Amino acid sequence: MNNLSAKVIGVNRHRLAVDGKGVTTLVGFYGCPLRCRYCLNPRCFSTGKTFPEKAVDELIDELSIDNLYFLATDGGVTFGGGEPLLQADFICEFRKKCPEQWNICLETCLNIPQKNVEAVAEFISEWIIDIKDLNPDIYERYTGEDNALVLSNLRWIAAHPDIQERTLIRLPHIPDFNSPEDIDSSESLLREMGFTNFDRFDYQVRNR
Repeated sequence: MNNLSAKVIGVNRHRLAVDGKGVTTLVGFYGCPLRCRYCLNPRCFSTGKTFPEKAVDELIDELSIDNLYFLATDGGVTFGGGEPLLQADFICEFRKKCPEQWNICLETCLNIPQKNVEAVAEFISEWIIDIKDLNPDIYERYTGEDNALVLSNLRWIAAHPDIQERTLIRLPHIPDFNSPEDIDSSESLLREMGFTNFDRFDYQVRNR
């Protein structure tokens, strides 16, 4: 198999209890299908900056410095972005080559073709999905896109209990866009699908 490469906007080490079990290293990929009004990583779609291309083997070597932390805490690597599922092939090759004891966590908006979700499914230990809001009007106003793919992928995950039980869904309160009642509605729909693990929180927005 070729040693695939991908643009990486950042590597953040020694994270604890924020994006996966144990001590994790967050790897942020370049590129995102959304244009969220309060995007935390606008660099992920900036055309005015360049980011290093990292090959799979190169990234594994770089992250291995924290192997003892990963093994001692049942931690590992969290792929975020941007949207990591744009790099599904890279993630699959990474999982096949990295130490099998490393947990692989994925932070995704899930607005991506289902084939990308299916490609990585067997390799992901934990899923963290930020749905924004399930109301299609709110979603489009906030992200600039529709959420048909999000809903379709959520149904696919819900149909696979082994994946669904390892999924955390983030339900943000987005100032100026949704209300607590909207969040309740999203959670209700998700519970009807079979999801039970939620993280409700407020986006901290500056310079609105």
